[in-house]
Amino acid sequence: MADNRIKITKYRRPLNINIGMVIFAAIFVYVVICVFTYFRTEHVVGYSVKEGSLSSNSIYKGIALRKEEVVTSNDAGYINYFAREGERAAAGNLIYTIDETGRLSDYINSNESGENTLSDSDLAELKTEITAFTNRFDKAEFFDVYNFKYNVEGTVLKLANYNILENVDALNNTSGSSLINYRYAAKSGIVTYSVDGYEDLRLEDMTKELFDQKDYDKKHLVNNELIAGGDPVYKLSTDEDWSIVIQVEKELAEQLVEKEYVEVKFLKNQYTSWGAVEEYTNEAGDTFVSLTFTNSMITFCMDRFIDIELLLEDESGLKIPNTAIVEREFFIVPKEYVTKGGNSGKDGVLLETYNENGDATTEFVETTIYEATETEYYLDDTVLRAGNYLVKPESTEKHAVSKTGSLIGVYNINKGYADFKQVTILYQNDEYSIVKSNTVYGLNVYDFIVLDASTVNENEFIYE
Repeated sequence: MADNRIKITKYRRPLNINIGMVIFAAIFVYVVICVFTYFRTEHVVGYSVKEGSLSSNSIYKGIALRKEEVVTSNDAGYINYFAREGERAAAGNLIYTIDETGRLSDYINSNESGENTLSDSDLAELKTEITAFTNRFDKAEFFDVYNFKYNVEGTVLKLANYNILENVDALNNTSGSSLINYRYAAKSGIVTYSVDGYEDLRLEDMTKELFDQKDYDKKHLVNNELIAGGDPVYKLSTDEDWSIVIQVEKELAEQLVEKEYVEVKFLKNQYTSWGAVEEYTNEAGDTFVSLTFTNSMITFCMDRFIDIELLLEDESGLKIPNTAIVEREFFIVPKEYVTKGGNSGKDGVLLETYNENGDATTEFVETTIYEATETEYYLDDTVLRAGNYLVKPESTEKHAVSKTGSLIGVYNINKGYADFKQVTILYQNDEYSIVKSNTVYGLNVYDFIVLDASTVNENEFIYE
């Protein structure tokens, strides 16, 4: 039987390439190449030079040194404080009592003493202490929480003790003998209720280990505690003159000593004061600076570690990023070999050359001056070569090009290409430098420079 099925073959349309497709393909390839080149090429970013300043201020944690006397007890018993911590006590003022039997302790803990209330000034004192702690709290130094706890507890107990002081005589009369002993200050001074072993520390005893607060042990002398004879009971700061010692680099220490007096800001309360400078370097090579003050001791009498800021002089000028700074080599030639010539009357030199016959002749070569001293110019090394001879104008004297020197500068792009400009750095930190303004061969305010000097070469054209 014959196969009557019809075989159908799919018709393939011929590819008709016209001029439009060619143009579209060319544009597509061009765009792909441009995008690829854009992401592979380092981009030149400009920076507008502006006037500014960099503060050379530095923050340090210092150790407070004072004339401190630790007073010990002659008796055993329960101690109760009546002099407020951080305030001046005159000679003969009541500081504490010693309760040999514990009857005063029982009286304080009973209801016989009545209701103890704090005055508005007492509450204000507590509020100030709490606010100060909240503002300076650092999670990395959690041990400050315990110091704060002891300070608040001690303040509250000492304030409350004033309300029962008048009943101490009644307790003595009831017992028939003086079991509660009064102890008075032998001399005047600022009273504090803690000891830490740093009381006799002097500048010459300083080591870097003393600044490690992890090993710092401050013992709080707690109210209404049982003590033994010979135990420390309070501390007396007897002189308004005091010092803060910080650890610094040797170079900075020498600068501070040269100033003799340095202005210091206390970060705790933002107050400032001037401190007399003294420097000491121990056997391990660690350098310390002592700043001595004649006031404010009472404000920091309970603080051993104090954060301060040195308010040193600011440097002002043109502020540029450090990434824009580059160092370049130049030829150095005597000034008398540089002249003006050519159609433009620009600076240049007379370069000795030889014609086809081997005869020596001179050719004026334009070159840029990048810096000048009293006797020499720094010239561009792209038009001169080591070994070239320069001829002195209106003379037959020659000078061989050989001496080189380096300059610190940036690339100015005001004219559309990378033009090196020498800068003089006045001060520098990790990110920015302050450079001298209004120099002959340097920068001016509002000049545009390359933000990253590593992305361009000398005289390279900069495209927007």
